[in-house]
Amino acid sequence: MIRLASRWAVVLLAAATAGHAAAGQIPDRDYAARRDSLAARIGDGVVIAFGGRTPVSDFGPFYQLPAFHYLTGFDEPDAGMVLVATGGKATSTFFLTPIAPRTAFYYGRRPDSVSVERTLGVKARAFSALQSFVDSLATNRTAPRTFYHLGDFAAADFARQDSLTRGNAFMRAFAVRHLQAGISIKDAHEIVDQLRARKSPAEFALIRRAAEISAEGHRAAMLAPEPAHEYEIQAAVENAFLKLGGRRPAYGSIVGAGFNATTLHYMKSRGAAKPGDLVVLDAGTEYEGYTADVTRTIPVSGSFTREHRELYQLVYEAQLAAERNSKAGMSARASVDSSIAVRAKGLVALGLAESEDATLDLPWATNCQVQRDACKQTYFWMIHGINHGVGLEVHDPAQFYAGDRAFKVGDAFTIEPGIYVSSAMLDVLPDTPKNRAFKAKVKDAVARYENTGVRIEDTYVLTERGLERVSSGAPREIGEIEALMKKRAAKVVP
Repeated sequence: MIRLASRWAVVLLAAATAGHAAAGQIPDRDYAARRDSLAARIGDGVVIAFGGRTPVSDFGPFYQLPAFHYLTGFDEPDAGMVLVATGGKATSTFFLTPIAPRTAFYYGRRPDSVSVERTLGVKARAFSALQSFVDSLATNRTAPRTFYHLGDFAAADFARQDSLTRGNAFMRAFAVRHLQAGISIKDAHEIVDQLRARKSPAEFALIRRAAEISAEGHRAAMLAPEPAHEYEIQAAVENAFLKLGGRRPAYGSIVGAGFNATTLHYMKSRGAAKPGDLVVLDAGTEYEGYTADVTRTIPVSGSFTREHRELYQLVYEAQLAAERNSKAGMSARASVDSSIAVRAKGLVALGLAESEDATLDLPWATNCQVQRDACKQTYFWMIHGINHGVGLEVHDPAQFYAGDRAFKVGDAFTIEPGIYVSSAMLDVLPDTPKNRAFKAKVKDAVARYENTGVRIEDTYVLTERGLERVSSGAPREIGEIEALMKKRAAKVVP
């Protein structure tokens, strides 16, 4: 085993050398090929796409919207694109917003139309010409009559709430202007998501690098001095991300100790971290636009208690079961079901459910005939799914989302089983005979595992060679975690 100092030296060297090549790992011709693939799927139509706006605060640099980046590779703010597909062939025009000369001294220059046409091989015009350009297409009877909109919402997870963007406003006004023109307007995201779902080898390389850096961040958190607050752990993991070339956290880092570990997306990171607490650390970095998603559960003291071990081992075995069922051609449902089965059996053995099939009455609407697992007592302690795609977004499209729902070569995804136990969870259940019986049965067990959350999550890619756990650099077995944490630095007292 390489000593700590040497390991960091090797990783830092790798990050430095990788950084020089990263920008070219997805060449411009690949972006052009993506636009051609989009045109081939549309046949005849017009795609109007909007990039992100200039930030309205000074809390960080501009980051391009994932779908716009996927099709253009153009990462400047206030841009748009119009793709005209005729007979499955694409003609693309980028629309650029120049930056005022004085403002450029503060935030840097932007490429102009001439440089974009020269370097990217596309037509480029001023953004102010976008409306007249698409209006002329709408009134030209020989042009395609179907217009597709690629929305400019910040993240797909919140697309429905994000309704006031420039793109949405533009398309509403466009529809009103051409109400009688016989055109139709459709959402382009369904088609673009299908393209994004299958990752290329170049994308895999960036996801691997993001996962490697993310894993090193988790190692850094395990090696940091024993914390007194959640934010100390966040500082350790995110510091490693930046040192190794990560651009930013791929999502808000989740650092929850004790009771906070039972809140799935807890992001405040202001609570105490006390000996005897487990910490759910869900944090990944973005590298050259691509993300990884990694979660580890670690003891503040450096050692798991007996109760911690019992729940942790269940989650670990559930992840292994899901891995065995996450091969190309296998149903994604089999991965989920195997993970649930392992945890359900264990939770019953620990006294946290009456039986593997026992149900309860939930406080939220659930169709128990369709979602049978969701209504079971055992699933109440699991609460969330175990798979999602990763890529340009931390919740990215994946091939197993559609069609036969099977894993395929080109998929990049997570496996993240969890178990969360808190008496506060019981308080949300409605007062029914079934729930009263459940609470009476599990009361003592809940007290034993009170305020314990465990989640283990890794990032995987499916290649021709099989399933690859690309975040394997972060220890996940109990013995590995405890052994590494024994090496952590002593706390410096101010």
